[in-house]
Amino acid sequence: MTTEPTHQRPLGPRPSSVVLFVHELDESIAFYRELLNLETSIRTDTATLLCRDDGLQVYLRATGAGGARQAGTVGLQYVFWTAVDRADLDRCEQLLKDRKVLVSAWEGEGFRVVEGRDPSDSPVMISFPGPESVPRHDIMDRIYAW
Repeated sequence: MTTEPTHQRPLGPRPSSVVLFVHELDESIAFYRELLNLETSIRTDTATLLCRDDGLQVYLRATGAGGARQAGTVGLQYVFWTAVDRADLDRCEQLLKDRKVLVSAWEGEGFRVVEGRDPSDSPVMISFPGPESVPRHDIMDRIYAW
């Protein structure tokens, strides 16, 4: 019996860095360091670079209180983060609860998502398992909410 080779699209670039504009730098540094297990690499008066050993980089840039952007406008709306395991997702959910910024937690088809707000009131989405383990087959209603 001969099997046809499966033709998969080759992998392309993947995200390695995220740039977030925030209202208050110190509060945002504390939030993202704890939530995403990051370390401060570089810090200036108006920006910081947070890193993790797996190569993830999160740049935080302070814009002040007047730097708001309307949800639903063109551009990146939010990033989904993938927890390491279920215990890590539970840790993130508890952190969002403790900070009183948990918006919702819900189950998808084989995965769980927790949503919170960061100190600048931007959405923070964390799921487990990630789409590399449990592919998504539907467009979730959440992407239409703003």
